[in-house]
Amino acid sequence: MVLEPDGAGHRSLLFVLDHNRGTPEFFTDRQVGELWVGRHRGVAESRTYYEVDDCRSLKQLAGYLHDLRDGKYPLRVMRGHDEEIDRVFERSDGDAGLAEALSETRLIKDEYELAELRKACAITKLAFEDAARAMRTAKSERAIEAAFWSRARIEANDVGYLTIAAAGEHACTLHWTHNDGRLSPAELLLLDAGVECDSLYTADVTRTLPISGRFSPEQRTIYDLVWEAQRAGIEAVAPGNDFLEPGRRAARVLAQGLIDLGILKVSLDEALDPDRLLHRRYTLHGVSHMLGLDVHDCANAREEEYRYGRLREGMVLTVEPGLYFQPDDGTVPERFRGIGIRIEDDIAVTSEGAENLSGALPSKADEVETWLAR
Repeated sequence: MVLEPDGAGHRSLLFVLDHNRGTPEFFTDRQVGELWVGRHRGVAESRTYYEVDDCRSLKQLAGYLHDLRDGKYPLRVMRGHDEEIDRVFERSDGDAGLAEALSETRLIKDEYELAELRKACAITKLAFEDAARAMRTAKSERAIEAAFWSRARIEANDVGYLTIAAAGEHACTLHWTHNDGRLSPAELLLLDAGVECDSLYTADVTRTLPISGRFSPEQRTIYDLVWEAQRAGIEAVAPGNDFLEPGRRAARVLAQGLIDLGILKVSLDEALDPDRLLHRRYTLHGVSHMLGLDVHDCANAREEEYRYGRLREGMVLTVEPGLYFQPDDGTVPERFRGIGIRIEDDIAVTSEGAENLSGALPSKADEVETWLAR
């Protein structure tokens, strides 16, 4: 895709694979031959499908790039997407500016994007239901992953990222994607998964479920604490608040809870002291990131617009506090060791506060147990 300067705006030009039936590559090229990989959209159909101003065959790209390199306009290149493009054009200080501008454009979702994210969350709910049904008889984490993935492939494009299906102490490994562990009725299953729509907008949701269908007293104690922290975080999602405010409020609840449990033996102010952050031993990660076309969207935006910026209507972010007690952590009472819990929802900033796009999936302990039984 090239955006050519055109007055005060730009003209969009897209290069795509052309049809190759009747050519040698149709039979011999395993990468693009339509005999091998199926029919492409081709030039004319792509122009209509992608609603671009102009569309040309990729065979014309080399000559166009040569002219572009020697042309009158300064160039900005998105790096890391195409090796040939990266070779043709020398790096420019402005390249980072293009990546930055595109990320910042994506910070605010329009109505189409919000609708796609709602759709992704709705299908994700169905996939979680499939996973919950599978959990009744499943013997392995892999079976849970497969149940979720099946719904994603049938009703959408795919999963938006590698599914985390972490049973027992595996939940204490933040990005546990091996999913090769066994399920035990006495343990919890942390399922972090999201469906990606055909438009490529993705959900990102986590629920921590009792495999037996009911939380033990120890599990419920920690689960309720994480749930209260998430409620506090979601309540902080409102226009004008700092992006980091949901995380600060959730951290305050978690730190106080760790003090009440006797795990942290300091005051709340000491636990939250920026130079110490004692609670981070058990909370490990941040609470929010932007969501959209990528599960961690807008990554190249300036910090003053994103991490240290303010929430604005149309932004969509996760709120996902967690507590993770390593199985060999001697600072934690033995009855809590090996418990890892995270609860995550996708939250849109509205003019009046927040819309929980994934809120139809139960998260409160009693509601989770009722949902699993049903």
